[in-house]
Amino acid sequence: MKLMLSEESHLSDQELLLAVDGELTPRDAERVESHLAACWACRVRKQEIETAIGEFVRFQRQSFDSRIPPSDGPRALLKAQLAQGAEAERASRLRWPRSVSWRFGWAVLAAILAAATVTSLVFRNYLEQQSTRSVAVTVPNPSLTPGATVLLSQRELCSETSANNKAVPVALQRRVFDEYGLHAAEPRAYEVDYLITPALGGADDIHNLWPESSSATVWNAQVKDALEAHLRNLVCAGDLDLATAQREIATNWIEAYKKYFHTDRPVAELRN
Repeated sequence: MKLMLSEESHLSDQELLLAVDGELTPRDAERVESHLAACWACRVRKQEIETAIGEFVRFQRQSFDSRIPPSDGPRALLKAQLAQGAEAERASRLRWPRSVSWRFGWAVLAAILAAATVTSLVFRNYLEQQSTRSVAVTVPNPSLTPGATVLLSQRELCSETSANNKAVPVALQRRVFDEYGLHAAEPRAYEVDYLITPALGGADDIHNLWPESSSATVWNAQVKDALEAHLRNLVCAGDLDLATAQREIATNWIEAYKKYFHTDRPVAELRN
């Protein structure tokens, strides 16, 4: 995947995420590392991203561990059974031929392997169930939804009489859900939305679509709609460059909301 560095003096969050995930080409990775070596702000931001990812992983691990029964009981039982088996084997050496002891040992080993196999299957089934639940996040996966635009000037954009988003065809919505692994998710809980809205020159492209939560999170589809309308007004008033608006909403629309509304929380939530 070829990386295009930000036109500004700092790396974008998308570029830093690709660096953290190790998804850069050797040439791009060398370029990013060179920038990080000379830029304190980007190094701090990269560390913040890594910390956030680490906290998310720890949370998921703690959540998973809380659902798995403690292993102390089964482990102690297994140790007792192995000790009992070893004692029985030692006693059998006085009464039975050596071949019988070996058969007993193989039986114990087979039982342990069978138990390990069952445990592995249960664990895999649990992970598969987790993957089919509602896992859409408030910011899309940049590798699946980097954003896409059409070539459009500010005058052409603002001459449109309507700023409403275009409807996404049902077949394309299904493809978006499949890409994000939401095979069993409730469709009403999500809105297949444009990352860069057509009202800001967004393209009808699957790389510009993602399943956005309608109401399950604070930063939901309604909040993003308010940002899109605000950015369009700024662009059409000549207070914001169209390319800048497109880049900022594609990089991290939540950070763009905070920047242009001057708040850390959605305006509608603050009024409640």
